[in-house]
Amino acid sequence: MDIGKVIGTVVATRKDPSLEGTRLLTLQPLDENYTPISKPIVAVDTLQDAGIGEIVYYVTGGDAVGVLPGRRMPVDVAIVGIVDTVSLDEKTIKESPSSVI
Repeated sequence: MDIGKVIGTVVATRKDPSLEGTRLLTLQPLDENYTPISKPIVAVDTLQDAGIGEIVYYVTGGDAVGVLPGRRMPVDVAIVGIVDTVSLDEKTIKESPSSVI
């Protein structure tokens, strides 16, 4: 599992039937300190709840294909949760910028 920040959406007028009812989002992969790493990627939002600016965690490869029970999707990246905090050790807890009001 990795973390990333939702930075945009992808609009597709046509997509594989197994993706019907899902949203495609653009993610900026982050390290544990919320520093951007690598290039942005496209992910399917299996939660249907992630919004722009939120920090999420995602799975890739074979783990992403079968995230939704009884449904196999032709995807490489799937969002599976929204991050509240990242604990680096017992003394250091980093809150997600999207969870701070």
